[in-house]
Amino acid sequence: MKKLLSTLLALTAAIGFQVQAADEKAETAKPAAAADEVAVIKTNQGDMVLEFWPDVAPKHVENFKTLAKKGFYDGTCFHRVIKGFMIQGGDPLTKDDANQARWGTGDPGYKIKAEFNDKDHVRGVLSAARSQDPDSAGSQFFICHGNPSFLNKQYTAYGKLIKGDDVLEKIATTKTDGRDRPTERMNVISVKIVPRAEALK
Repeated sequence: MKKLLSTLLALTAAIGFQVQAADEKAETAKPAAAADEVAVIKTNQGDMVLEFWPDVAPKHVENFKTLAKKGFYDGTCFHRVIKGFMIQGGDPLTKDDANQARWGTGDPGYKIKAEFNDKDHVRGVLSAARSQDPDSAGSQFFICHGNPSFLNKQYTAYGKLIKGDDVLEKIATTKTDGRDRPTERMNVISVKIVPRAEALK
């Protein structure tokens, strides 16, 4: 009886260890998989692929991913374009041309606290658009076309373009009006979060 009890206890301990090991392996795999995710911004000018920097701006990265996975950005446009500076998008109000007077003021209904860091604002860098309040970022973002170093540590940089520089160039050099709005709609068809290998194949 004692031998049987000892055997059962040993088996229980072994099973428990295996479950714990499996759980630990799963938890390790989740962050690794998340770190390998990139954003594919599909536009009417072509596709851009951006990697994320969760090590310096985890809340901004998570916010962008969450919104993208909900389809929040689909159907928006780059509503503000300044050649040599940046292209700005992410405003849900840009889904409707009737809201043009309010373009640039839309958000997801909440704000994110700034995560200023040491990443330089150079061509291709993804950063959070905001108002004068440092903690006023929401869904809007911009991708640097030039090297606006004056934005360093003033705006939250949280990723960088790794494919599609030609698309950035097309959008950034499109004709604009006096309000820095493209005269031709620079449409964002969709924003998808996918594994890096899938986006770069």
